Amino acid sequence: QVQLVESGGGLVQPGGSLRLSCADTGRLLNIYAMGWYRQDPGQQRELVATITSGGSTHYARSVKGRFTISRDNAKNTVYLQMTNLQLEDTAVYYCNTHPAAVDYWGKGTLVTVSS
Repeated sequence: QVQLVESGGGLVQPGGSLRLSCADTGRLLNIYAMGWYRQDPGQQRELVATITSGGSTHYARSVKGRFTISRDNAKNTVYLQMTNLQLEDTAVYYCNTHPAAVDYWGKGTLVTVSS
């Protein structure tokens, strides 16, 4: 059974960096294409970045050049390295398969960008 646990969020100033982690306690993450999603209160959940099982990546236009998604299959973990963070990046960040599976949403990790 897949259980995804996000971590690494926090408070950061504009221009700062954070690295988010998504661990799969079910050890099945390796076979799925994965994505990082984010949601601001009152907004729809947005797909931020994806990575296939083979390592091919894709990014939303709003984060391209600033965010990097990666995976370590040996650790059953997917990462999101975020640099040059902006106020509009404030959101709860979630990982899930891509396409997302309803049953796999975790609690997310809150990223707050504020001066």
